[in-house]
Amino acid sequence: MSGRQRTLFQTWGSKVSRSTGAPTCNSGTERPQSTGISRARFPAVAEAAGAAEVEPESDDDVLLVAVYEAERQLNLENGGFCTSAGALWIYPTNCPVRDYQLHIARTALFCNTLVCLPTGLGKTFIAAVVMYNFYRWFPSGKVVFMAPTKPLVTQQIEACYRVMGISQSHMAEMTGSTQAFTRKEIWSSKRVLFLTPQVMVNDLSRGACPAAEIKCLVIDEAHKALGNYAYCQVVRELVKYTNHFRVLALSATPGSDIKAVQQVITNLLIGQIELRSEDSPDILPYSHERRVEKLVVPLGEELEAIQKAYIQILEAFASSLIQRNVLMRKDIPNLTKYQIILARDQFRKNPSPNIVGIQQGIIEGEFAICISLYHGYELLQQMGMRSLYFFLCGIMDGTKGMTRAKNELSRNADFMKLYDHLDSMFSHTRSTSTSGVSAIQKGGKDKKFCYSHPKLKKLEEVVVEHFKSWNARKTSDKKCDETRVMIFSSFRDSVQEIAEMLLPHQPIIRVMTFVGHASGKSMKGFTQKEQLEVVKQFRSGGYNTLVSTCVGEEGLDIGEVDLIICFDAQKSPIRLIQRMGRTGRKRQGRIVVILAEGREERTYNQSQCNKRSIYKAISGNRQVLHFYQGSPRMVPDGVNPQLHKMFITHGVYEPEKPSRNLPRKSSIFSYRNGIKQSNSKDDWFLSEEEFKLWNRRYRLRDTDEIQQITLPQVQFLSLHNEENRPTEEPTVGIRQLSLSEWRLWQDHPLPTYQVDHSDRCHHFINIMQMIEGMRHEELLVISVD
Repeated sequence: MSGRQRTLFQTWGSKVSRSTGAPTCNSGTERPQSTGISRARFPAVAEAAGAAEVEPESDDDVLLVAVYEAERQLNLENGGFCTSAGALWIYPTNCPVRDYQLHIARTALFCNTLVCLPTGLGKTFIAAVVMYNFYRWFPSGKVVFMAPTKPLVTQQIEACYRVMGISQSHMAEMTGSTQAFTRKEIWSSKRVLFLTPQVMVNDLSRGACPAAEIKCLVIDEAHKALGNYAYCQVVRELVKYTNHFRVLALSATPGSDIKAVQQVITNLLIGQIELRSEDSPDILPYSHERRVEKLVVPLGEELEAIQKAYIQILEAFASSLIQRNVLMRKDIPNLTKYQIILARDQFRKNPSPNIVGIQQGIIEGEFAICISLYHGYELLQQMGMRSLYFFLCGIMDGTKGMTRAKNELSRNADFMKLYDHLDSMFSHTRSTSTSGVSAIQKGGKDKKFCYSHPKLKKLEEVVVEHFKSWNARKTSDKKCDETRVMIFSSFRDSVQEIAEMLLPHQPIIRVMTFVGHASGKSMKGFTQKEQLEVVKQFRSGGYNTLVSTCVGEEGLDIGEVDLIICFDAQKSPIRLIQRMGRTGRKRQGRIVVILAEGREERTYNQSQCNKRSIYKAISGNRQVLHFYQGSPRMVPDGVNPQLHKMFITHGVYEPEKPSRNLPRKSSIFSYRNGIKQSNSKDDWFLSEEEFKLWNRRYRLRDTDEIQQITLPQVQFLSLHNEENRPTEEPTVGIRQLSLSEWRLWQDHPLPTYQVDHSDRCHHFINIMQMIEGMRHEELLVISVD
């Protein structure tokens, strides 16, 4: 009834190949015509059994054939929907019941939904509730949860288990490191799959994924579903096989602008958006205050002088494009990299007839140099002189492969003068930067830190002041262990620089960097295993300050953070919203955005304006967005599932062992040297009293009449091996298990309370009644003879 049992055929005939239709049985003798199977009454079963050669008295063989036929028919009816299980939809009460989560979960069950909730307010909880109910409603269907990275996949499978307690034997985690043949086996044997979208695209393309069996598709970090991202490919491939699946998309923000939101809606077949902001009335009781402070920092004399010299270099290369009328804007200091990219794309689409041959190649080269230089200009303004220096080093030492840019810049006297000046300031920092924080901890403390941007000094002041004020308020011995700080910067060189700056403040500030897995010239990346280890140590107090790139913004459970510092501003509101979600989960949080005066401040203001316009468009005038009108009705007509709240009990989650995706064998009891090891109810073990009761009343003793139970010997052609050879008659004291022997208890439904029997139960009862009818027909034939 719960939907957790294996299907009847999986239980008794799982080793029989389904590819050949009904199971084929053989005992070495031809089956007589007087089998008792009425072909008129049971045509499908009779046809399947007619191909089977089995001994007359082997009811269990016939039962397997009948069960297979029943299972096949069940999958064809209502898309595999179980009407008995579908009478209810279950909502857990083991977590505090929140009205907005209950409302969103109900909506997501019956329509393709994009759920936009601030980070920390339970998107994964809602997903777990929806997944569990589809898992119940469709006993032969698959439920899929996709997350963009391996660490997120690992995190989400455990989080969903802790909400609804779906049996781990029915769940599996798949990533690119899972071998292809293993994934194919997992697809066929598991029902709830957690995986990266790239893996699913690959499995769909090669036919390993049973697309038609997927009933619920959950998409985490759904704002990524733009262009040809793997999420979009998965949905496009699934639609080729079936339209009968529910989509649940999750994100802290729907997109960077209205156009991006519409793309997500279209690509993921979204029929409705459930949007909540920090100010939504129904989430205010569950969210703590988040104070956002904007600190605008002047560039300072030294940085302004460097910027002025850099603008002269920009003018030398951009003015050539302006003179050729391929770059229209003449305000060189206020140009952006993006505007130059757009101008280059326009030039490629509509080249001037006067520009042909070698001139076209020259202009392309000038565009490439300008795009690189303007990227450096943005680094200088947002991150400082050292980040610019590391970027220019990549061009000049050839690691970026920009030979033409290197040659052109080397001939520019202004550039070489600026480059030599930066080299004299920061060349000594490159050796420590490539080795990470550990190398700085060993040998970098003695060197005086050079503040390459005034924002760095302001950041240092904010962090130090936070820990000082926290210690002044707290009196415990481990004052600094109780608070966490997270600093975000978009570039790895800046992350490293911030960490170096904070290292001298140990042990009050214990800093660690947190970057993605890709490795570069300036800083070695973290493997996904290392990322999870850093997060674990940050949560447990090994570090109290984490300096992160964008890898720390999305999804991963960083833990409770009291202070978030954003060292840069992005035009897209997604980044800031993701960062803000790291604080204010359990207590009041503080967000400090440090901005350079001028362009970066304007970028931040534009981002906030974009965010407000998106929320207004979604929650106000619905005509702005076009929603998918074809959301399937997964519940059959006439069925209206009613809400049933219940307490869900789950055991202790056991993480999958590396390189092993086989189902684990578990036991109710835990023994070592004959002694029970645990009495904890959380791990599903019996309490001391329960164990004594079981030991006294239910445990089989050596003196009991039944010493052994054996399964019946069933001969299948496809399994004709040593294990299935006929054995001798059972000896005294050994009981052979027979399904048909217990028909007196299984040919009618027993009383139930609240929850009715499942469709499978009724199918089974019909099968047992069929077996009983066959026996009566055989008795009639014998009596007539």
